[in-house]
Amino acid sequence: MNTFKYLTIIFLSGLLISCGSNSGQKKSDFIIKTNAEKGNIANNKTLKLSLENKKSHTIDSVIYVLDGKKIDANSNLTNFKLGKQTIEATVYFEDEKQTITSTVTILNSELPKVYTYKIINEYPHDITSYTQGLEFYNDTLYESTGQLKESKLRKLDYKTGKVIKNINLADEYFGEGLTILNNKVFQLTWQKGTGFVYDVNTFEKLSSFKYGNSKEGWGLCHFNNTIYKSDGTEKIWLLNSETLAEQEYIQVYTNKGKIVGINEMEWIDGKIYANRYQKDGVAIINPKNGAIIGVVDFKPLKKLVTQHEGLDVLNGIAYNPKTKTIFVTGKRWDKLFEVEIIEK
Repeated sequence: MNTFKYLTIIFLSGLLISCGSNSGQKKSDFIIKTNAEKGNIANNKTLKLSLENKKSHTIDSVIYVLDGKKIDANSNLTNFKLGKQTIEATVYFEDEKQTITSTVTILNSELPKVYTYKIINEYPHDITSYTQGLEFYNDTLYESTGQLKESKLRKLDYKTGKVIKNINLADEYFGEGLTILNNKVFQLTWQKGTGFVYDVNTFEKLSSFKYGNSKEGWGLCHFNNTIYKSDGTEKIWLLNSETLAEQEYIQVYTNKGKIVGINEMEWIDGKIYANRYQKDGVAIINPKNGAIIGVVDFKPLKKLVTQHEGLDVLNGIAYNPKTKTIFVTGKRWDKLFEVEIIEK
């Protein structure tokens, strides 16, 4: 089986391809024309822009803007974020000005690499835990679990599975991802539009926060003072760690189209490693532009845990800075796996 078919079957099935189109231009005298094929263009290409001048005006100048950045009529896309982006053209002509827009979808130029893994160690994991978020802090594992009336925040001894500290969420909340920054635990809930902030040591609830434009709460990770939040779509939102306001977002794309269902996330060596909901793989994402640069097939792991009626999908990935290794588990899995990731 060739690499492309392998990726399609294991991880990238069901992707949706976005196409660009002109919008809101019925009253304009101009239309933006591009060299994007069916609205799509790879990020190693040069975007070429021109105008259709429907009334043959004498044009003085044109200013083009892509994703908020001023560009030339011929612009290299290497440093632009992937996904559906807005092109804006401000046209100056005969003492008048018109601003028109169009969209273009920027795809990654390269196919993701395929990785496998080697199991280093296996540790016990609570078979009742519907794992949503997983992260190490000072060699201690923190876990957020889901399901209504079952959602928890926990501190664990990962080697024994012993629960060091536990609090239950109120019955109406479905727990989701977590991340730990500046001695605070940030935990999402699913559809209530609310997240919580706790003291990392005592689990005292310090505050709560509301989501902005993101639809739901799925996964969290962080780097420096930026928190990354997934919402079940192809978008990963960048949050200010002090205000928790959504500042911008990246869109997760391959060379073919967008990938939705981005779930639990972990920042590892400058990349975002993310579960994709209902898939048994992990995507390796470039946080600068949203490109999936690799996929890890963890499908065989599910067969190594106790098979039972409540067993669910792979979910939960954490990097331990002390051991410099990656840990993965799943929803209602009775094992936590320490693994080494290997390129195929």
